[in-house]
Amino acid sequence: MPQELQDDAGILAEIIAAFNRLDPGARERIYDTVGAFFQLKKQALVSTALPTPSATPLPANVRPSFSADRVPSPKEFLMDKQPRTDVERVACLAYYLQQYREQAHFSTLDLSKLNTEAAQRKFANAAWAVANAVKMGYLVPAAKGARQLSAAGERAVQMLPDYEAAKAVMGGGRPRRNGNRNKRNSKSQA
Repeated sequence: MPQELQDDAGILAEIIAAFNRLDPGARERIYDTVGAFFQLKKQALVSTALPTPSATPLPANVRPSFSADRVPSPKEFLMDKQPRTDVERVACLAYYLQQYREQAHFSTLDLSKLNTEAAQRKFANAAWAVANAVKMGYLVPAAKGARQLSAAGERAVQMLPDYEAAKAVMGGGRPRRNGNRNKRNSKSQA
């Protein structure tokens, strides 16, 4: 037997011995992972694979997926971000709609519904919380009365739960003052 075939046979014997030590579910996961790693088509592998009497493949909807991104639920997302204020919570909900629901523009009602889905306490006044989020720069107006997450608001949510970093992104967390009003007051005093 040529050396290359002996090496192949030895590796195959090691793989079979290792697979025999696994339960059927683990065997299937490793098989799928190795196939994905080497970009092998499963049909080609199945036709050459040795059958094992104890192996019962799991249905496709039960098999864990190693390469798929797991989208957190709204509840998990808010638990991770730990918003302290209603404005931060509005920004987190807006971020969730934008990133995980692909909804760039939203209404106050959309945010309230997502807040309920996330099992959060109700806003005392959702419209007020959204208006404050706009004043603080987390949200900006969009078409037809809708809102959207601002670039700074998006960055601030990404920083949470590091409140100091989020506050720094938002410029200290204070609403912006209209500079023209201060200029008018100084002219009238002169």
